[in-house]
Amino acid sequence: MAVQPKKREMPVQDAKLRARNFMEVALGYSEEDAVIEAQRCLNCKNRPCIEGCPVKVLIPDFINKIKEHDFEGAYSVISKSSALPAVCGRVCPQETQCESKCTLGIKFEPVAIGRLERFVADYHNKHFNGEPTLLKSNGKKVAVIGSGPSGLTCAGDLAKKGYKVTVFEALHVAGGVLVYGIPEFRLPKEIVSKEVETLKKYGVEIETNVVVGKTVTIDELFESGYNAVYIASGAGLPRFMGIKGESLKGVYSANEFLTRANLMKAYKDDAHTPIMKAKNVAVVGGGNVAMDAARTALRLGADNVYIIYRRSMNELPARKEEVEHALEEGVKFEVLRNPVEIMGYNNQDDKRDAKNGFVTGINIIKCELGEPDEKGRRRPVEIEGSEYILPVDCVIMAIGTSPNPLINKTTKGLNVNSHGCIIADESTGKTSKNGVFAGGDAVTGAATVILAMGAGKSAAEAIDEYLNNKRRIG
Repeated sequence: MAVQPKKREMPVQDAKLRARNFMEVALGYSEEDAVIEAQRCLNCKNRPCIEGCPVKVLIPDFINKIKEHDFEGAYSVISKSSALPAVCGRVCPQETQCESKCTLGIKFEPVAIGRLERFVADYHNKHFNGEPTLLKSNGKKVAVIGSGPSGLTCAGDLAKKGYKVTVFEALHVAGGVLVYGIPEFRLPKEIVSKEVETLKKYGVEIETNVVVGKTVTIDELFESGYNAVYIASGAGLPRFMGIKGESLKGVYSANEFLTRANLMKAYKDDAHTPIMKAKNVAVVGGGNVAMDAARTALRLGADNVYIIYRRSMNELPARKEEVEHALEEGVKFEVLRNPVEIMGYNNQDDKRDAKNGFVTGINIIKCELGEPDEKGRRRPVEIEGSEYILPVDCVIMAIGTSPNPLINKTTKGLNVNSHGCIIADESTGKTSKNGVFAGGDAVTGAATVILAMGAGKSAAEAIDEYLNNKRRIG
């Protein structure tokens, strides 16, 4: 049978309907869709797709199981490498990782590996109610700080090795960025909850409302009997541009905006921490977080939502699929534009045009692309005299985050770099403090879910080796 050149289409909600609801946009493959797509896999001998996966899922093996209609067998293959398959199938940038290495992609569209992973995980979650086989405890305790993708991965892998693992989460719900950062329409929270419950079945304990560095310190964790600590506290400290007007009412970091909407449901009329329901919103940035914030603002009732990005559409760092969905839903892209000032009562001479302390507009300057920077991307160069004001009543800054310094400041002997990221060995996660390992965004700065998971997986192996003196780490 001839290979189909294109991926099996992913069914999605109608753009006009989904732009005003928080239900998941992508509806998932049927069994028939999954088998047809799996049959596109060439099952090549060198298996380059595996090398493109940060957690090294045996991709051809699970796809072969789908071809055989053995969906539970496919899940068994994936779960040997990935602790969060339903999450990865939805939010991982497969197009730049496993799918970018797919041999079929040389001539045709690559196999839809992410969509197949999602199908397998959803099938398992719907049909399987059994209990996992637990290993006998080895008597050793590990503390994991943070319940995001890196922390959950490390915790799950260690629990499967017989360790007693406790995850300490600062918020009141486990999941980290998976629950506070990624919107419901991309990653339903019941999916995250299901993955967390699966880890609990392996014996992982999760303590919420524990702020390590304040509620308890890392040194105190060791004193209480933990043999090793893995720091996976993420990068939740937002960055701002430092331009005039950022203190006006109606200016949010994307982190705050998404946390309020996703975790605290602040858009509801009876919310304890309500969020402003703006009509005209500017989102500064071009990554996945910017797309999430813009699409969330639409769903909260905004009439116009603008992405303000200083390079062109071709340089947008967000996933192609997320950009396409945003365009379909009506988000407007103001590219080759850079904000220079946020306008409002506090910085306008004409007080008649602004409410007291509220945003009324954003002053933008046009740009053109110049010479490449150190990363090979062409630098945006501002065009003198091209400024104009875009009338908005809300500005969301989605230009990146950095790690919160609380753990660093309360842990003696833990080295950090100039950006506040913990310095850790790339392959093991070992830090400058004995028995302490770190990974994910706390080390790299804001990155992808799957890279954080890869760090958690590597750290689990290294912690196991460290506690069993299998070899010298670092």
